[in-house]
Amino acid sequence: MMLRLAFPLVVSHLPPKKPSPIPPRPPPARRYAASAAAAATTSSSSSSSSSPPPHPSLPSLPPSSAYVHLPFCRKRCHYCDFPIVALGSSGSISPSRGEGEGADDPRIVDYVRLLLREVAATRPVSDDGVPFQTVFFGGGTPSLVPPRLVAAVLDALRGRFGLSACPEVSIEMDPGTFDAARLRDLVGVGVNRVSLGVQAFQEDLLRACGRAHGVEEVHEAVGIVTACEGLQNWSMDLISSLPNQTEEMWEESLRCTVDARPTHVSVYDLQIEQGTKFGQMSLLGLQLLYSPVNSDAVAMLAGYCSCSQLFRVLPKYTPGVFPLPSDTESANFYKIASKRLSEAGYNHYEISSYCKPGYECKHNLTYWQNRPFYAFGLGSASYINGVRYSRPRRMKEYAEWVQKLEDGTWSHESRSSDMKDMAMDVVMLSLRTAWGLDLQSFSKSFGKSLALSLCNTLKPFVESGLVIAMDMERQALPHSDFELVLQNDGDFRSRVAFIRLSDPDGFLLSNELISLAFGIISP
Repeated sequence: MMLRLAFPLVVSHLPPKKPSPIPPRPPPARRYAASAAAAATTSSSSSSSSSPPPHPSLPSLPPSSAYVHLPFCRKRCHYCDFPIVALGSSGSISPSRGEGEGADDPRIVDYVRLLLREVAATRPVSDDGVPFQTVFFGGGTPSLVPPRLVAAVLDALRGRFGLSACPEVSIEMDPGTFDAARLRDLVGVGVNRVSLGVQAFQEDLLRACGRAHGVEEVHEAVGIVTACEGLQNWSMDLISSLPNQTEEMWEESLRCTVDARPTHVSVYDLQIEQGTKFGQMSLLGLQLLYSPVNSDAVAMLAGYCSCSQLFRVLPKYTPGVFPLPSDTESANFYKIASKRLSEAGYNHYEISSYCKPGYECKHNLTYWQNRPFYAFGLGSASYINGVRYSRPRRMKEYAEWVQKLEDGTWSHESRSSDMKDMAMDVVMLSLRTAWGLDLQSFSKSFGKSLALSLCNTLKPFVESGLVIAMDMERQALPHSDFELVLQNDGDFRSRVAFIRLSDPDGFLLSNELISLAFGIISP
């Protein structure tokens, strides 16, 4: 009976042949290797942040930020496609060590040595470059790296590029990978911002997505972070649209988050990436894996084919298809998060980012403002002189790359920056934030004609409220004012100065609205 029911279940949840042209689904918003500006409500667009960032523009300034990839994890989560090194049982909590390297995992020690070689071999963009204002240790699970090795990286960056008097130094940490002593030591070497990868407050959901920690470890980690002297700035990560996640579960996670009182919250919608465990799993395979009642079906299927054969022939794990939430449910999760976090005093300053006033992630603002930045480590990507380039994702190739960098035999492909690509970057990054797109600056950088065409394309969405026109003070304007500017051939020096997506409905459709803009920029 179970075997017969399983196959119709797969077919009955396939997506329709002609999907809605603008499905209400949260936009992809991942850590900006990582994922990751002050919010307005749906009806108002006045910014509640102390001061808006400069408009994203051409990357002419010297980099003042650095991303450092520390790839070590206890295990690979089912949704993760980042370049990592799984340490297994050796990645358990251990107290901070002394200076002897013998106590540390040699894989971590060897990698940090390689990382320090890359930093030393990297030439600053200019001799008069500004010192780093932000450093972000991402991964992986950087909290597995001993504090003395984190300090060695910071010392190398300080010696090669300089650090400002009070830089924002962030580190990603997972519950179960640090104790109070380790966090105190990290703060002691210069870390002043923590990003805690909680993801969910339900044991079943954590287990379903392959997290190495449980709910008890989440509460322990929150207690350690909130009790740490000298650490006031910390963020919590949550993931929505997990397998079998319900609205009640999501509400509970948001309540627990608000009760923990982080200064920043990042909310990501689950993305199914090729090559991940989720990407490889079939729908039936997941049901068999997480439903003990289907053990009879497992035994019956085992008589016909292997698990690997079964996974290959059955439909893949698909967003919007059970046991993942439907697109409508995912959109509702996004709206609930926006509502609950806004009610709790958080500004929705970027599609996936919320903060208490003044606690925007300064490092992530580098990305949203389209400013250049350095990156170091396995698989990381830099943005220098208008060119984005990545390091190898495999350790052996990365080590060879570092050697070429030291020998002076490596150089990234030199090319002139494409203005269309830059314009698309500016539109995409600006419309992800509550500050929106600066029309006058965009017109100056890329031409008044393009700015006018862009506005004409978005005009119907201004009328519907998905796009909000704003004045110089970022106050919402009636769509009639927007139409008047278009009739006056786009005088963006007058009434209409910015456009942004509404929260949450415009943000929900950001992919589609930004795609329309891309069609105008590069038809």
